[in-house]
Amino acid sequence: MGLLSFFTKEKKDDLNQGLTKTKEAFFTRLSRAIAGKSTVDDDVLDALEESLVSSDVGVETTLKIIERIQQRVAKDKYLGTKELHRILKEEISALFQSDGQDTEAFTLPEGLQRPYVMLVVGVNGVGKTTTIGKLAYQFKQKGYQVLLGAADTFRAAAVEQLQIWGERVGVPVISQGSGADPAAVAYDTLNSALARKSDVVIIDTAGRLHNRVNLMNELSKIRNVLKKLVPEAPQEVLLVLDATTGQNAIEQARQFSAATDVTAMAVTKLDGTAKGGVVLGISDQLQIPVRYIGVGEKMDQLQVFDKDTFVETLFDR
Repeated sequence: MGLLSFFTKEKKDDLNQGLTKTKEAFFTRLSRAIAGKSTVDDDVLDALEESLVSSDVGVETTLKIIERIQQRVAKDKYLGTKELHRILKEEISALFQSDGQDTEAFTLPEGLQRPYVMLVVGVNGVGKTTTIGKLAYQFKQKGYQVLLGAADTFRAAAVEQLQIWGERVGVPVISQGSGADPAAVAYDTLNSALARKSDVVIIDTAGRLHNRVNLMNELSKIRNVLKKLVPEAPQEVLLVLDATTGQNAIEQARQFSAATDVTAMAVTKLDGTAKGGVVLGISDQLQIPVRYIGVGEKMDQLQVFDKDTFVETLFDR
């Protein structure tokens, strides 16, 4: 059973609203292409390819989808355009990566060792700090003790921004100020979490891609000091990406995946773009599951991603 079982109407409405621009852009092109058509021919497939690429699914993933549909069309020479949406839904859903997690939104699996440590990475401007604040809020709403660590000490005001979010959601923040050693902040955060018996620890990190070697060394150092206290930490390395940047988000994902072991992704700002197809492109091309999506500015508009709900909403007109 997926998340459909407990997706509230409000959350479904938020997701539907968040995907409005993507749906309008995609289906306007597709509907124009298949108007008057009775079968899926080369013209329809060409238009579908253009629609997918324009939605920032990416050329590589788009060609994979087109090839699969061509194979299915070849089996039935009279496949109608009415069937195209159903087949497209199935093929898109099949391409999404999954890590097998099937738990309620923002609920940690039973028996998981506490604290659960999330290391959050991503370039400046993608909504990393905001995502951390929303994560903290959602976990706290579930009754967990949450602690934040301000290890993005390189960017001016990053520490202050995280502290503001901590105050806003009522979650403590461990910091040493701007310019401090990020690994030292991470160590202090986890050490404090152990003393406080915190359930969830979320550590913000610097997102500098201009020198990948420095980024790799910094993230490796943070991971090493965390393991001194909790051998399993971090249990999650979450990469935050901005959907409005389209294909650039996929390139960022490649860069960070090369620098550290990214286990999941959060894609933000889906409500502000027609490039929502990038969610599929990222998951397929990087072979990393999307864990969270941002569909609005409110605290509860960061949602746990479920491919079935996402695809159903995308095709619900």
